[in-house]
Amino acid sequence: MNTIQSGNEGEDIACQYLEQKGYCIIARNYRRPCGEIDIIAADKKTLVFVEVKKRASNAFGGPIAAVTRAKQHKIVLTAQYYLKENAPKFDNIRFDVVCLLPGNIEHIEQAFFPQQNSF
Repeated sequence: MNTIQSGNEGEDIACQYLEQKGYCIIARNYRRPCGEIDIIAADKKTLVFVEVKKRASNAFGGPIAAVTRAKQHKIVLTAQYYLKENAPKFDNIRFDVVCLLPGNIEHIEQAFFPQQNSF
């Protein structure tokens, strides 16, 4: 399995997990020149931008370590595009990370916050 197939499989698992928690999946693989958002979902009145990280082990800090400040910045910029293009009506927005390890799913709600003045 190549990295694209593995990533798609991880996103499928994350979507199923989120749907079981009551989230409504709005979009997957939302791409703009500045970056990509793996999953955009609704959690009641909150719009959630979700980064999915799948790893074979916790070596090198595990999946969450791969969500660097630079990656967070790209996600926030891409989220701004989405909000401008779609003007969704939600009370709040949130940035979550779903970490996948063999046999384990960890969902970190509000995993990071945008820099001040981003929105």
